[in-house]
Amino acid sequence: MTAPDDASDPLVALAQCRSEIEELDRRLVGLLAERVALGRRTAVLKRAAGLPILDPQREAEVIRRAVTTAREHDLPVEAVREMFWQVVGLSRRAQEEVR
Repeated sequence: MTAPDDASDPLVALAQCRSEIEELDRRLVGLLAERVALGRRTAVLKRAAGLPILDPQREAEVIRRAVTTAREHDLPVEAVREMFWQVVGLSRRAQEEVR
C-alpha cells in the first residue's frame, strides 16, 4: 500500500506535519539543555580566569548573530531577537547558579 500524498488526504498530511513539529520541539529543548550545560561550563572557566559572569558585549554579539541568521532564513527579526534574549538569560542564570 502506498502512502497518500498531501493532495489526496490532507488529514494524513496534517498528522505527519504535527508529528514532525513535535520531533523538532523535542530537539529544540534538547539543544537548549546542551546550551545551558555549556553555559555552566563557561561559568567555571570564567571564574577560573577571574572574569565576571555578565558580559554585555558578548551577549549583544550573540543577539546580533541570531538576528543576522534570522534574516538569512527570512524569519521575523524582532521575534528571533526576543527569543534569543530569553535563551541568553537562561544561560546566564545557569552560569550564576554555578558555585
